[in-house]
Amino acid sequence: MNNKKIPRQVWYLSLISFFNDTASEMLYPIMPIFLTQVLGAPVAVLGLIEGLAEATAAIFKGIFGYWSDKIRKRKPFIVGGYASSAIAKGIIALSTGWIGVLIGRITDRFGKGIRTGARDAMLLEASNKDNKGFIFGLHRTFDTAGAVVGPLIALLLLNLFNNNIRLILYIAIIPAIIALSFFFFIKESKTLKLKEKTSFKFSLSGLDGQIKKFLLGIAIFSIGNSSDSFLILRGKNLGLSLTSVIGAYIIYNLVYALASTPAGKLSDKIGQKKVFIFGIIIFILVYFGFAFNKNPLGIWLLFAIYGFYIALTDGIAKAWIGQFIKSEMSGTIYGTVNTVVGIGNLLASIIGGLLWSIINPSATFIFAVACAVISLPFFLSLKNGK
Repeated sequence: MNNKKIPRQVWYLSLISFFNDTASEMLYPIMPIFLTQVLGAPVAVLGLIEGLAEATAAIFKGIFGYWSDKIRKRKPFIVGGYASSAIAKGIIALSTGWIGVLIGRITDRFGKGIRTGARDAMLLEASNKDNKGFIFGLHRTFDTAGAVVGPLIALLLLNLFNNNIRLILYIAIIPAIIALSFFFFIKESKTLKLKEKTSFKFSLSGLDGQIKKFLLGIAIFSIGNSSDSFLILRGKNLGLSLTSVIGAYIIYNLVYALASTPAGKLSDKIGQKKVFIFGIIIFILVYFGFAFNKNPLGIWLLFAIYGFYIALTDGIAKAWIGQFIKSEMSGTIYGTVNTVVGIGNLLASIIGGLLWSIINPSATFIFAVACAVISLPFFLSLKNGK
């Protein structure tokens, strides 16, 4: 794929995602420590904060995606969403109690809710039938590269500044601000501008049958796809140190970043359906491994393979359903899909936590495998989308 065929919008959106995710992932490995050791909050509060934050993102993704379609604009939502996330970093850094962190996390996830549908719609509008997979895969590569760089910077700064966590929280604001600077170059889609502003209405009953099947499949799959925190907890459960667990998490993101663009290009050649299904099969095998593996070293391998699952499904899914979306409804559809996934993941984390506590850790992963297997017929019944 010649780089000249990729619109500048895609490169700018990818760089914005890279710097924003670098900032967010600088906080990821140290947030539990900051809450429990620096602010003295109980562990239960961490679960409460993450649950409320993710619920906020899930609710607003569909709402703002719909609004973006209705007023025929993308940029205000993308700018507002990333600006909200940048402000959130400052709120968290200034927090003197867990309430401040809660406000910061909700502000951050509110920003994600604002921008996600509009951003994915802008990526779709910048693509054509021959490069959808590549464009979404390229964006995921940049986004996930931030998830590799962020934790590495955090670990380096922890050693450099003698575990001064609050200083690292302040430094994390810098890449978030850099991300915002690229918005000077982002322009609205000319195609979107040319479309007549009409009374816009949306209903699930009016959706393309392919999208309905996908929504059903992804809803079932998401109810089992609990937070990656359970994978990290499983690593610690089997004896890995915190540093080792973070290292395994970085390996996962590295594989994800390196595999996303090739996976997107492959999906443009053979069809998104084939690549996506293969990704779901990898998920089933990995979660089966997390359920029954007892070897700490096996966690490293499972995390690495898990990176292939997300590379083969995340951006690919957006490219796949993009084949069945009218451009004037793309913000709404992408927002709705993200809302369904967000609600499913929230339920999955609640169910996963209960299964972990009441039965055993393996039950959490077995439940995820069961949901993934049940979702497969829905995905298999869809058109390839090549």
